[in-house]
Amino acid sequence: MDSRDQAASTALLTDQYELTMLAAALADGSAQRRCGFEVFARRLPHGRRYGVVAGIGRLLAALRQFRFGEAELAVVAPILDQRTLDWLRDYRFTGDIDGYPEGELYFPGSPILSVRGSFAECVLLETLILSIVNHDSAIASAAARMVSAAGGRRTIEMGSRRTHEWAAPSAARAAYLAGFDATSNLEAVRRFGVPGAGTSAHAFTLLHSGPDGAHEAEAFRSQIAALGVGTTVLVDTFDITEGVATAVRVAGPQLGGVRIDSGDLGVLAGQVRAQLDALGARDTRIVVSGDLDEYAIAALRAEPVDAYGVGTALVTGSGAPTAGMVYKLVEVEGVPVVKRSSHKQSRGGVKRALRLAKSSGTIVEEVVYPAGAQAPGTAEFQARELLVPLVRDGDAVPGLPTLEDSRELVRRGLVSLPWEGLKLSEGEPAVPTTFVG
Repeated sequence: MDSRDQAASTALLTDQYELTMLAAALADGSAQRRCGFEVFARRLPHGRRYGVVAGIGRLLAALRQFRFGEAELAVVAPILDQRTLDWLRDYRFTGDIDGYPEGELYFPGSPILSVRGSFAECVLLETLILSIVNHDSAIASAAARMVSAAGGRRTIEMGSRRTHEWAAPSAARAAYLAGFDATSNLEAVRRFGVPGAGTSAHAFTLLHSGPDGAHEAEAFRSQIAALGVGTTVLVDTFDITEGVATAVRVAGPQLGGVRIDSGDLGVLAGQVRAQLDALGARDTRIVVSGDLDEYAIAALRAEPVDAYGVGTALVTGSGAPTAGMVYKLVEVEGVPVVKRSSHKQSRGGVKRALRLAKSSGTIVEEVVYPAGAQAPGTAEFQARELLVPLVRDGDAVPGLPTLEDSRELVRRGLVSLPWEGLKLSEGEPAVPTTFVG
């Protein structure tokens, strides 16, 4: 499927075993049993203390396009019987989905999505749901840590060249949701409305070199003539000290910014700031990039850095490229069912979740309880229901949070964590998850 075709079917973004289960269930008569499936993470990636839910908006869009036309049926026809093909031809998800809003924090065992309907219509959605939510939540969780480490300084997503070309816009969206300020990926600008940003590359400076030497001043002069003095120039192609001096000489003290992409960024940032100030360019911003992650950003907190450009670590989840979420059957015809495999246990029954917080807003606990039971009472803490309706009778619920709403939800969530929850060192999840009932 070409992702540029917004009307293209998403039905083949799945695994073959989902269709073989469907065929067997249609054959033995179990396909129409009412079921509940749940999406959750058994644990957080190593060293993480919280996760950020992302991808819900993309999932709901993909669900609308989950249809088997003749082109899709032609692909699966060799492996399926005619009854299953006829059923798929008329397929449309008609069930209900509740879930954590996009931008909500999650912890081990959080029932992030609750999918309910017939076994046949729900089982087909496993791969679609997990591929979107696992990817986007991994990126958003890493991005949130980077935003916290940046301490209010500008962060720019620059990872398009380090991931699949059609994963790049989704990664940019997830990063923006988690608090990044902009992206260099123009497809993300077009498709999701993420603000765009960009500087220049070493190639542009080298372009203006010739047999008589490097003409860095000519490159800067050209960029500034095209983009104005507010642009950001790359100053480390040759000698940084000379590059900064040349940039200010060409643009004047109103130069918008300089970018450093290599070397000891902390030491260089200090030197460049002192040089800019001495040249009268006190308002010229310093942007750093080059293999940054949350740890490198935190290490630069005391340095005079104004913005961070982050690429590889961000689009690969900073060491955790998937959120590790699973999609498990937890209820059949109102009866809880449980998987007991070693280290892969599930908890039966459709569930709800409450988040308890002090009057100050600090989270103290997540409580998961049976969906059919009354919410556990608490007089000591403020309680907030976490799951909200996302899909009813197969259609997305109107009025769901926008991308900007989700950014605000992430911001509020990070502020509500206990202080140790924002630490980058290894430790337990920021708040415990308690299962009742």
